Parts: sequence; structure tokens; C-alpha cells
Amino acid sequence: MAWDIAGKTVVVTGANSGIGKEAAAEFAALGARVVMVCRNRSKGQAAKLELEERTGSETVELVIGDMSSIASIRAAAAAVGARCPVIDVLLNNAGFAATTRAVNEDGLEQMFATNHLGYFLFTNLLLENIKAAGEARIVCVASAAHRWARLDFDDLHWSRRRYMSMPAYGTTKLMNILFSSELSRRLSGTEVTVNSLHPGVIASEFGDNAQGWIKSLWWLVKPFILTTRQGAQTSIHLCASPDVTGITGKYWAKSKVKKPRRIAENRDVAKQLWDLSAEICGL
Repeated sequence: MAWDIAGKTVVVTGANSGIGKEAAAEFAALGARVVMVCRNRSKGQAAKLELEERTGSETVELVIGDMSSIASIRAAAAAVGARCPVIDVLLNNAGFAATTRAVNEDGLEQMFATNHLGYFLFTNLLLENIKAAGEARIVCVASAAHRWARLDFDDLHWSRRRYMSMPAYGTTKLMNILFSSELSRRLSGTEVTVNSLHPGVIASEFGDNAQGWIKSLWWLVKPFILTTRQGAQTSIHLCASPDVTGITGKYWAKSKVKKPRRIAENRDVAKQLWDLSAEICGL
């Protein structure tokens, strides 16, 4: 039977703005049950209402979860898992870019915690629910910024090196690809596929909320870059299209398989990242 997202349960993190909201709206319009995972309750409720009005869907739900906090990720996963014993699609989308180094409540560098551990822990906590669907899809929004990565397993939190925002951000996006490929191997023999993607450079709140030189550069290039709807297309394709059925462990851009940086395909690096992440998260 061909893949059809209508009637399926789709979980989207970071769904209150940007490409997460556009993807969630498309899934709702296609007849899916959409569970929006959002950090801010008021923004999440406003986005939920907007999606219902835009699509006419009565199957949009909201769960509150801060992907920068291990405790909040665990609470959000528990809430989603209780509501959704079967999850057909998980779109890991929540993330952010910082211009200065910050540490979260767990003592972890903020972008590492949000952009990587948010995907890693949330997915692992819901993995049995995803497997219960049989044929299911996990999609992780990464970025071409992974090509700027400076991965150092002895200094993941940039506490010893000079903090550089773009390499730090790019490193977390490299981690998204490494996580996706390692998870795809661990799910070998199941019908669950895992893919990562570059959405393009998007004119969204993601850039509007930047600070310093990044904000200045953002406003210079913003007129020439993709709308959130355009940027959501590869995420939508990987989650909803029957054309990608059975394809797993790949990195995509413009809805096509692309070659990532060589380190992103290194199995030893992917396994080392997985083991360290599991230790940090207490899995």
C-alpha cells in the first residue's frame, strides 16, 4: 500500500514558527493528526489556532516542551507518548543559533543541548511508539552549515576553545546528520526510516531573533532567500511523499539526496557521538 499521510500521527518539534509551522500546516491540510511540540505556551496556542483556521483541521494538538532542557524533553516525550501510542512520523525541527556562548540548566552549551540532544533524547524516548507504527519516518532538520563544523569530543561545550558562533552552530548541524545516519543503522531490519536535510536559507524568525553581526548580515541577505513555505518543502517531502518510501540514512537538499561533508559519513564518529550523548542523557 502506498504511503499516505492522511490519518497518520505526525509529531513536529518547534512547530509554532518558521518551517516547523509551515510543515505542520501542510500535514494538517493533508488530513494527518498533528502534534505540535512548542517551547512557549502562548505562541504554541496561537500557532495551533492559526493552523486550525488555515486548514480546517480538528486534529491539531499542542504539547509544551523546551528542547534545551533534559527534564523538559523527558516531560514532553512522556506527554506525547501517553497521547500517541503509535507515531507514524517524527519531524525533529526545533533549533536555534546563538551569537554568544551560554550554558543551560544542565551545564551544557545551549546550542549543543537544543540542536543535538533535543533530537537525540526526544527521539530515543519515543522510539518504541515509532516502531509500533511499523512503517514510520524520522526526519531531522540539519543544515549545510555542517560544513563549518569544528567537532572536538574533548570540548563539546566550547569551554576551552574560543567560542565562534557559526562553527559552533555548524557542529550541532553535523551532529544532526551523524545522529540520523547512526539511528538508521540501529533501526536496520525495521520499517522505520531516518533521514536528515538542509532546508535552505530561510527568511524566518530564526534569523530575525539573531543578535550582533549575524542580525546585520541577515537583514542584508533576507530579501534574496527562501520563504518559510519554500524552506519547508524538503521536510514535507521526506515526511509525506510516497517517493521516499524505504529510503533511509540519507542527507537531502531541495528534495534530492546530496553528499554531505565526509566526516558526516564517518561511522566511528557517529557511534562515538551516540555513546557520549547517551551517557549525558542517562540512557
